[in-house]
Amino acid sequence: MRKLPLIAAGCAVLFASPTIAAEEPVIVKIPRLTVEASGKLAHAAMEACRKQGIQIGVTVVDRSGDAMVVLRDTLAPRITLEISKQKAYTAVNFNAATSAMVDRFTQPFSVGKVEGLVFSAGGVPIEAAGNIVGAVGVSGAATGEQDEACARAGIQAIQFELETAGL
Repeated sequence: MRKLPLIAAGCAVLFASPTIAAEEPVIVKIPRLTVEASGKLAHAAMEACRKQGIQIGVTVVDRSGDAMVVLRDTLAPRITLEISKQKAYTAVNFNAATSAMVDRFTQPFSVGKVEGLVFSAGGVPIEAAGNIVGAVGVSGAATGEQDEACARAGIQAIQFELETAGL
């Protein structure tokens, strides 16, 4: 007869604990930026800078910060590739344009000192239907503002597709 109270207590714990029900999905659907859209965006960003006589490096990353497309214009210095990657990585991880964070992390031991992050203008997150799907980083212009303008021109080239994405 002692087993009956143990079984009852076990059932009470089982029913009282949180359960995986319909309100909590077991998997999460994550929207992804396609390589085709990434390529269109990168080429449009490069073209926007070319129209101003600027040679750039441009990187488009997915929502995890991994590179989807990396381009370097013919005369752009090699270093523009690494800087554009870091700008895109920073923008996607902080979900903000890097221009908005230029003065945010200036203390000696702040997050701004973490390797791989760059807090200068030219990185912009990419959103589709309210979801972050990636970011674009541009480097090579005389100012970060010019880099960012080219990055935004790239996003503008796929803006309609981003707005109408059926997520």
